[in-house]
Amino acid sequence: MLPPGDLRNCMVALSQDEHLISRLFQHRFRAGGELEGHNFGNLFLAALTEMTGDFPQAIRLAAEVLATRGHIYPVTSDNVTLAARMANGSLVRGETNITASHEVIRELMLEPPNVKPLPETLDAIANADLITLGPGSLFTSLITNLLVPGIPGALAHASGTRVYIVNLMTQANESLHLTASQHIERIYDHTRQPIFDYALINTAPIPEAARARYAAEGAEVIVADIKKIEAMGIRCITGDFADVGDVVRHASNRVADALLQIPLRDR
Repeated sequence: MLPPGDLRNCMVALSQDEHLISRLFQHRFRAGGELEGHNFGNLFLAALTEMTGDFPQAIRLAAEVLATRGHIYPVTSDNVTLAARMANGSLVRGETNITASHEVIRELMLEPPNVKPLPETLDAIANADLITLGPGSLFTSLITNLLVPGIPGALAHASGTRVYIVNLMTQANESLHLTASQHIERIYDHTRQPIFDYALINTAPIPEAARARYAAEGAEVIVADIKKIEAMGIRCITGDFADVGDVVRHASNRVADALLQIPLRDR
């Protein structure tokens, strides 16, 4: 079975009763012998996969059971390993090892490279009115999806509006010192073609206390170098999109409002 973590989180976010489903799907058994330590959401998907013999079908059935608002498709159902070429020339295999490495990532690749995209995913991209990428870890969350053959081309030729939601902070082991435009450049290095119409960027200041907490972990506020992004042919949507608490996260309501205003901008 493919790693279910991200798909599980998507199901939680799209479920009609997000709070209850979130608690249930994130629950880890504290007792029960062999069940101890296992995540209920993973076991739920594993059971459906065993019943159907098809992981994408298991996802569809799970979505029906949870009454999710929308559909969830992986980019591929093939079994692949993520590999990264580092700045020192070394090759690191496996997402966990890549994330744990202190070397700078230069290039990501899939092993084997000739995996097939899920047809439903290509159809969803082709028929979408609005396509968003991000926020998330630049290499191990975002670019990873763009390594599957056919996905970059589908995004490049999509008729829907394509928006990159720029991260608020850098990540010490993935995007340290990269500006907003450099994030896009790294993405384009892997897609080898432009795939964005807009970039949504936070330009509101992050409080010093939050900046200090992140600096202690080797992270910093991403520089919004808007002119460089616009020089790439990408229009920028700027504003206060940060929700600052113990951690710095995007304010989902303000991001959604800005995204839904795009058709009016285009009109």
